[in-house]
Amino acid sequence: MPGTHPAPLDAISAQFPSEPFALVLLFVSPDAGFRAVIRQTRGHFGGADVLACTTAGELGRLGYEEGQIIAVAFPSANFATHTYAIRDLDALDEQDVIDTAIQHRTALTRRSGEWPWEFAFLMIDGLSLKEEHLTTMLAAGLGPMSLFGGSSGDGTAFRQTWLSRNGAVLENAAVVALVRSRCPVQVFSLDHLLPTDTRMVVTAADPERRVVQEINAEPAAAEYARLLGKDPNQLDPFIFAAHPVVVRLGDTHHVRAIRQVNADGELVFFSAINEGMVLTLARHEDIAVHLARELAALARPGAGAPQIIGCDCILRRIEAGQSQKTREISRILTERHVIGFSTYGEQVGALHVNQTLTGVAIYPPSDPDPAAPPDIVPKD
Repeated sequence: MPGTHPAPLDAISAQFPSEPFALVLLFVSPDAGFRAVIRQTRGHFGGADVLACTTAGELGRLGYEEGQIIAVAFPSANFATHTYAIRDLDALDEQDVIDTAIQHRTALTRRSGEWPWEFAFLMIDGLSLKEEHLTTMLAAGLGPMSLFGGSSGDGTAFRQTWLSRNGAVLENAAVVALVRSRCPVQVFSLDHLLPTDTRMVVTAADPERRVVQEINAEPAAAEYARLLGKDPNQLDPFIFAAHPVVVRLGDTHHVRAIRQVNADGELVFFSAINEGMVLTLARHEDIAVHLARELAALARPGAGAPQIIGCDCILRRIEAGQSQKTREISRILTERHVIGFSTYGEQVGALHVNQTLTGVAIYPPSDPDPAAPPDIVPKD
């Protein structure tokens, strides 16, 4: 475990080949000592940009893992990147965020425009409450470049999350990687939830704090519990994972996951919530069956097996444990080459979502061996 290893970055970098890298991503357990890990990154990865965040769990060689540092390296032979940090999320200037995204994307295209595939990857402070605002701005600046990402975590403590870019430790911030590649890529987002006929209306809320005070003109926690047939005192993360609510946006439904109950009976959400919003209780497909089917569908005939970088909501991990499917899901993640981290929320396009597995599938540029994953290097 990194918390007991005297030099975890030495051990990780020793496993990498000697080729140059454009980008290294580190998904760091909150038990690992984030500042110490970041200090060790200096000099380990040549001229590569190094982006990192703390997690609510890791996706590694064994599927769901804890207490690990997951490293993903993008070889310069196949990838070109521009990275930058966005600080002070409480004082975002919309036009500045949009203009900066345009400038970085233009610079990357000018440098590697001959490579036709591109995506943007975002890691953002999972306690900032600013994911919706930032993703909307970034999407406007990035145009057709597909954006995905995850909110940094702190296990299940919800006290402090950290990010880093090139040795600088950040909070209340985000880091962005714009990537062009000669490898085909596909950004995706999946969840296993289906809406039911049970609906409720948010009648009092504090959107800035993502807090709901009333549902159906009743105290929020008490009314949510009543609709579930539960005692309000029973409400906890396991209940929230088992009984999610969704909101309809256009033709699709998106989860509005509940994080906790305040002492005064308010419900605190992981994502944006507004008065007048209609919430619908959702039911689950079998999470393992759904995951196996959806990840299998990402395979492309003749394109080989993709390497997948995934941002997986902490509530999915909780549900997997509740339903005794952790081992089965871990096996599926391993078989499908999924690496990444468990999050406090996920971003796809202009949306901040919850209870999803959101990520990018990266396919080989040319593939004589259909079973071979593309040339990116995951380590833990």
